[in-house]
Amino acid sequence: MSHDLFEAAKSAMAKAYAPYSKFPVGAALRTEDGRIFTGANIEVASYPEGWCAETTALGHYIMGGGGKIVEIAVLAERMAKCSPCGGCRQRLAEFCRPETKLYLCDNTGVAETVTMGDMLPYGFRGDILK
Repeated sequence: MSHDLFEAAKSAMAKAYAPYSKFPVGAALRTEDGRIFTGANIEVASYPEGWCAETTALGHYIMGGGGKIVEIAVLAERMAKCSPCGGCRQRLAEFCRPETKLYLCDNTGVAETVTMGDMLPYGFRGDILK
């Protein structure tokens, strides 16, 4: 089931706008009902003001109605097993559970599978604010 998520992340990565870093990234999220939401990183001339592939995918996910995220794939063209940055780990934690699968990919497919709990063991979650 993860290979199609890898392919979706790869297709998204091809649409990245990374003229400054030359470091395209793609991400894909799958919800419990099978929908896939993708995103690519987008850079702007005010370099730190761009956004990551995971953030773009989360925006599409929210606009698409959300749901329970069960799998995530991340792929970078020039780096095997690119993991979400710290900010994206926190953003993903808002919509995932610790057991959500995270596929770290290389250019051929899934290179390693971890969980969001592995990546952010003490993440700050919104449910503690209730």
